[in-house]
Amino acid sequence: MCIGIPMRVLAAGEGMALCEGRGQRERLNLMLVGAQPEGTWVLAFQGSAVRVLSEAEAAATNDALDALAAVLAGGEAVEGFFADLAGREPELPEHLRGAPS
Repeated sequence: MCIGIPMRVLAAGEGMALCEGRGQRERLNLMLVGAQPEGTWVLAFQGSAVRVLSEAEAAATNDALDALAAVLAGGEAVEGFFADLAGREPELPEHLRGAPS
C-alpha cells in the first residue's frame, strides 16, 4: 500500500527541501508544488511533495495514519483519532448530493 504522509519543510533549496514528518527526515522534490517557505506542510509521496497542506489537513491526516497504525497493531478503539467525525452523522459532499426536487 502506498500512502502519502504529511511533512513540514525544514529548509528549502533549489527545487528541493529537507522535510520532517512522522519521525523521519527526507529530501523532497518540490517540482509539483513550487518553492515553499520553511514551516510549510506538504504531502510527501515517493520522494516528492505532491500537494501543499494546511496545518489542519496535516493534523487530520496524521490522526488517520495513527488510527491505521493502531488498527494494524491490534487496537480496536480508533474513535479518538477522528474527533471531527465522532458523535455526528456523516454528510455527503455537496457535489454528491442529489439535485433538489
